[in-house]
Amino acid sequence: MKVETKGHTTTIKDTQGDLTAFLMKITHEHKSFEKHNLIIDITHCKSVSVKEVNAFLPLCKAHKKNKKSFVIVAEDFDFNKASDKLNIVPTKLEAHDIIEMEEIERDLGF
Repeated sequence: MKVETKGHTTTIKDTQGDLTAFLMKITHEHKSFEKHNLIIDITHCKSVSVKEVNAFLPLCKAHKKNKKSFVIVAEDFDFNKASDKLNIVPTKLEAHDIIEMEEIERDLGF
């Protein structure tokens, strides 16, 4: 797991390829990330199932309660099959764009 913080956004990248262990580790350490917007980078995992991605949903809901963004970056994934409550994008640039838009929405009171 590689953690990189820039400003108000923390990017957590899976380096092992074991999504279950990665999710458990992030969930366990969530308190240290809860005040930042999170980008979960799972591009290292080549074949990601919908079930594995949807496993991030409870963590996503907990994170969004703190009025922070939660975005998953996954390549070669059918975005339409995952839960519509998850923000899943193919690149880190798009993840930063989503966070920026959500920050503007929060500033405007939406």
